[in-house]
Parts: sequence; C-alpha cells; structure tokens
Amino acid sequence: MTGQQVGYIRVSSAQQNTDRQLADVKLDKIFEDKVSAKDTSRPQLQACLNHLREGDTLHVHSIDRLARNLFDLQQIVTGLAGQGVCIHFHKENMTFSGAANPMQELMLQMLGAFAQFERALIKERQKEGIEQALKKGVKFGARPKLKPGQVEELKARVAAGEEKSRLAKEFGISRPTLYKLIAL
Repeated sequence: MTGQQVGYIRVSSAQQNTDRQLADVKLDKIFEDKVSAKDTSRPQLQACLNHLREGDTLHVHSIDRLARNLFDLQQIVTGLAGQGVCIHFHKENMTFSGAANPMQELMLQMLGAFAQFERALIKERQKEGIEQALKKGVKFGARPKLKPGQVEELKARVAAGEEKSRLAKEFGISRPTLYKLIAL
C-alpha cells in the first residue's frame, strides 16, 4: 500500500508567495505556514506532522523550509523516518526513508550544518548593513505621523486645555500616539 503524497510549504511572512514551492509535485494534501521558522509556533507544521502516517511521503521544497537549526531538523527527520514516513527535499534532491543509512544521516547533518552556517552569515551581514546605514543617517521604522510644527501645535493646544480625543481625531492619530507625542 502506498501512502499519501503530502507537502509542507513555508514562507517567512504573509506577504511572501508560496507558488514556487512544490509547484510541479502532485500532492494529495498540502500544509502551508506563513511564519518565520524562528517562531516555534508553526501550526501547519504541527498539523502536518500529526497527519503523516506510515507509507506517506513528505515533500518539502528545501531543508531550510522545514527547520532553522540542525537539532530541529534531525528531530523531525528522525522522528518521521522512525514512523515509516519518507521525506523528500526537492531543492537538495535528497530523500530520507526509515531505512538505516549512515550516508543519508551524514548528508542530512552536513546540509543542516551548512544551512545553519549560511543563516548565521546572512544575519551577520544584515547587522553590518544596518550599522552602516545608521552611520549614514538612514532612519528605520515608520515615518512620523506629524511634522515637527504639528507636534508643537498639538502640545500647545493640549496645554491650553483642548480635549485630547478630539485633537487626536483632528490630527489623524490615535490617542496613544497623542500621549507619546506630548510626552516628548
């Protein structure tokens, strides 16, 4: 008896597109998360792992879509293989089955270590880039809601006793934002 062909797709945010992952694979069921792998709460991954049965094949676009560190990767793959579930990583063109295979285990550990190392390098480059941008005066975050002149006007009107909720509406800001601005 052959089991189901199950896909797990993950992107880091809701704005990212999942269409390219596993597009050419015929799947019986797909589980899709739109959260960072750093987030331990990946409900669709949990649902996927609970759904898989002996004889099923789990298709994942690449190793980094399933886990962000070597420990998690080994736990998931070892657990599934122990249940008789086959795991296929398409980008790396690697398949892990329940059969004990030292070469597969070595490859999994090496690829997981390289993926973890690559993420560390990316994070380091990102940090350096942010530091350089800050030195150049680049501002991060949302644009200020009000111009400096408007903030001064707002403070003066609050000091004059005008109602804060009405001022917030007039200036198009929330009351918490108003309180933050007048505290500056």
